[in-house]
Amino acid sequence: MKHKRRTWRFAIATAAALITALASLIYFNAVPEPMRVSEPVSSIPAIDSEGFRHLQSVILGSTAIPGNRIRILENGEEIYEAKLAAIEQANRSITFETYEFWGEEIGGKFAEALAGAAERGVAVHAIFDYVGSVRASREKFRRMEGAGVEVVRWRRPAWYQLARFNHRTHRKLLIVDGTIGFTGGANVADPWQGSPETGGYRDNHFRFEGPVVAHLQNSFMLNWLNARNELLYSTEYFPELDERGDLGATVVDSSPREGTHRIRLMLLLALAGARDSIRLATPYFYPDDMIMAALIEARDRGVSVDLMLPAEGHYSSAVREASRNRWGKLLEAGVNIHEYSPSKYHAKLYIIDNYWVSIGSSNLDNRSFRLNDETNVIIMNRDLAATLVAQYERDLQETRSYDLDAWEDRAVYRRLLGWLAMSIGWHL
Repeated sequence: MKHKRRTWRFAIATAAALITALASLIYFNAVPEPMRVSEPVSSIPAIDSEGFRHLQSVILGSTAIPGNRIRILENGEEIYEAKLAAIEQANRSITFETYEFWGEEIGGKFAEALAGAAERGVAVHAIFDYVGSVRASREKFRRMEGAGVEVVRWRRPAWYQLARFNHRTHRKLLIVDGTIGFTGGANVADPWQGSPETGGYRDNHFRFEGPVVAHLQNSFMLNWLNARNELLYSTEYFPELDERGDLGATVVDSSPREGTHRIRLMLLLALAGARDSIRLATPYFYPDDMIMAALIEARDRGVSVDLMLPAEGHYSSAVREASRNRWGKLLEAGVNIHEYSPSKYHAKLYIIDNYWVSIGSSNLDNRSFRLNDETNVIIMNRDLAATLVAQYERDLQETRSYDLDAWEDRAVYRRLLGWLAMSIGWHL
């Protein structure tokens, strides 16, 4: 009898320990690290002033690198053609990182291009987010690995990193021979094929030449080091780079591991520095209360605020309704909300005072600010801003406005769906 009681107690203790361990894993997986900035950011110099430039540099720990050239790539046709051409012309090295990777057409072309580069002697290193690439056929990875591509499936489920499984890489990076760099919003998957007129996603990507490419390379190397404990530092990856243009560019990386949520901080500084106009475009909009308050405070200062989002039907109903439940205060403050309807809108673009531009992988949501690895590039240049403003205005012609009357008249079931989704708001 005593032996049975001891066995029973041991079983209970073991079960309790397992439940505690499981609960701890779930907790640390689900709960993001606390925000480092929890007080409003105010009294910031105007965004086009030397004071703002200095403040941004020291707070973000990233100085603008001069001497760069940028090419704007619009939609899948231009984006994939430019990236595949760069891969095919590579001589020494390719580093590649993406969130979504799948599809027989586009995923297949990139798998074959990377494999072909490795077969002709190019050192190829590729990071694919596990969740974002789970739909890709195993054959694509076998093809690349068989050709000599070093492949990382980022955050593949494993018992020793379950607490980090929710931390995805959302970066979109391609660096060829250490001299040409790409980043932007487009993943590598079939929905980005074509143009909005043919059903393809509306998106932007950017091709860089000049010294800033080394900083994009370093963004990739941060995750390669984290995944493989290997530092790639030779001239194949980091050659000396001459100036190729007249643009200054600042690379801003953000990761849950470093805890400072630098892209969120970047945006808080920029919103506080706005004096005239704020134009934001994002496929996912669910920021925290401080970002919402910063937008409203900008309106109180007389700054015009425009927000471009996908129209209904182009992303999850639950996420959309959770976001829309929070639009009331923005609309009351005079924020203009525009919904792009021809296709899924996936561009990520922030333009402030026709001068400050941020491009890259980050969405305007908690997941990008607190849970994902992201890379953005800041460029402070009126000519580039004017080009992107013109693009933004063209896209606005394909939108419909969402006003306060529509928000107040939305159906009860939509409000309830939104409230249910808001219960996991930190992960939207």
